[in-house]
Amino acid sequence: MHPGAWWLWALGLATAASRTTNPLLLSLLCAVAGYVVAARRTDAPWARSYTVFLKLGLAVLVVRLFFAFFLGSPIPGSHVLVTLPEVPLPEWAQGVRVGGRVTAEGLVFALYDGLKLATLLVCVGAANALANPARLLKSLPGALYEAGVAVVVAMTFAPNLVADVRRLRAARRLRGRPDKGLRSVLQVGLPVLEGALERSVALAAAMDARGYGRSAQVPRAVRRTTNLLTLGGLLGVCAGSYALLSAQGAAYGLPLLLGGVALALAGLRLGGRRSVRSRYRPERWGVRAWLTAA
Repeated sequence: MHPGAWWLWALGLATAASRTTNPLLLSLLCAVAGYVVAARRTDAPWARSYTVFLKLGLAVLVVRLFFAFFLGSPIPGSHVLVTLPEVPLPEWAQGVRVGGRVTAEGLVFALYDGLKLATLLVCVGAANALANPARLLKSLPGALYEAGVAVVVAMTFAPNLVADVRRLRAARRLRGRPDKGLRSVLQVGLPVLEGALERSVALAAAMDARGYGRSAQVPRAVRRTTNLLTLGGLLGVCAGSYALLSAQGAAYGLPLLLGGVALALAGLRLGGRRSVRSRYRPERWGVRAWLTAA
């Protein structure tokens, strides 16, 4: 499977989750993402990052409910569950309160909002667990080669972080030391962050040493045209996406989005002429990838 197909599938799930607060639909999206990850992930290190994103989503949900309970909610309600002692705040903090009335409507709104954020994290975690970051990076257009080093550091940091946590916890268990609790987390936190960052930077340095991103000389007019097409395409995508999300711009949002995508693709294809790198076994976008993305 092409790794880009997994990312399009996950981004489609995330887009659907961002447009609803229905807990049934959000739960179904999480169930779909979890089932596909359980059925299709491999034994690679990055495939183990889904559990971390799932726990992070649950933490976001708990924190959202905590803030709604103790700091109030912008949604007014008539069903008061409990009245907490309210802390008086100065005049410059108007609109913010600590304590006070806790309503059922405010907690339900916080639950729906937190569930939406958790679902978005689950979708991103599914893409990280299913898509091979090295294969995805190899599929980038030639115009994006300069950003490849930064992309590989960013995309391999989370999987390396998870792999280092598992490795250090196993080492602590073999030495007879506790591997759970706040103290153990504090003791392995710095080595985990340092090791994950060092491995990501080492991979980026190896790519740079092998000539990744080496470009050929092209005329100045071609470079300017490439920049204009890419910039115009990105502006069109941003304006079209904003218009689609707003109620007033739904009529012209889709043409702007499609036009921006066309300009951006033209700019990326024209910028690919600078690439002098050949691909060994290039990634194929087949019928399975189309079906998965659709």
